Amino acid sequence: MTTDAPAASAPRPIWRRIVGSTWFHLIAAFVVAGLLLTFVAKPYLVPSASMESTLQPGDRLMVNRLAYVGSEPATGDIIVFDADETWGTHATESEPWWKAAARWVGEVTGFGPSGPHTLVKRVIAGPGQVVECCTASGAITVDGVALDETYLGSDFPFEAGTLDCTTEPASLRCFDAVTVPPGSYLVLGDNRANSSDSAAHCRGAPDADDSCWRWATRDDVVGKVSLILWPIGRWGAL
Repeated sequence: MTTDAPAASAPRPIWRRIVGSTWFHLIAAFVVAGLLLTFVAKPYLVPSASMESTLQPGDRLMVNRLAYVGSEPATGDIIVFDADETWGTHATESEPWWKAAARWVGEVTGFGPSGPHTLVKRVIAGPGQVVECCTASGAITVDGVALDETYLGSDFPFEAGTLDCTTEPASLRCFDAVTVPPGSYLVLGDNRANSSDSAAHCRGAPDADDSCWRWATRDDVVGKVSLILWPIGRWGAL
């Protein structure tokens, strides 16, 4: 009496062997993470004290890259943006090749910085809005309406009749009325007296022309700061 030999199992299709491999899973995880960082959310390290006390140097933030899909940054939003050469933040010498390569990988994959110099500031006004400082009480106005800036960590000294926009010298809080250009945003730091921001070169300069202003442009906005990730004691939404 004879018995049939067990049938040999059919070899797995090559696509199943590829999909089931550890290397495929690892590469897929990096691709998914890169897509999330590029198009959805991105971590960001606060580099300076310009946003104190809202943000502290060393805070790790989560930036929502989808926040302005179908909408625009609004007064009061905290945004991360790539600063252009008007901010004076670009190196005068070219980067070493390895830094340039790392930055290119970061820009393509979402891992790493978005541009040569990325800043975090608060939006004060958007395209077409008129901004001026100050009212008799020292407040900034946007389209004639005074802002209630309870978030400020510091501001320049201002005292009506003693050190204001009519005295000589004028308070450094003061700047002439300016209309925000199309596709641009006027951004300031919450630590106003220690912030290199849109108005830094215009303060205390009577009759300064519009060339003193620096803008965050719509194309350079990375996203809206949504929460503080680290340190744990400062974790929370913004």
